[in-house]
Amino acid sequence: MGDRYNIHSQLEHLQSKYVGTGHADISKFEWVVNQHRDSLASYIGHPNLTEFFAIAENESKARIKFNCLQKMLQPCGVPPEKPEED
Repeated sequence: MGDRYNIHSQLEHLQSKYVGTGHADISKFEWVVNQHRDSLASYIGHPNLTEFFAIAENESKARIKFNCLQKMLQPCGVPPEKPEED
């Protein structure tokens, strides 16, 4: 019983500390947005990937990084409307 509580508290701590780990009430849209942002951050953080995309798209590396940063604002479009809670 003690191990279960310990693991549960560790998971709650990770979820409060890191946004991308999700939680029980996360919507599908929020989960996909986190996945896209993590991918874009990885592309920017790895120079070899940035260089590969630059060659494939015939753009400069700085333009690729700029485009990735722009996509991070709304990677999956406008969020869906949430139902009103009374």
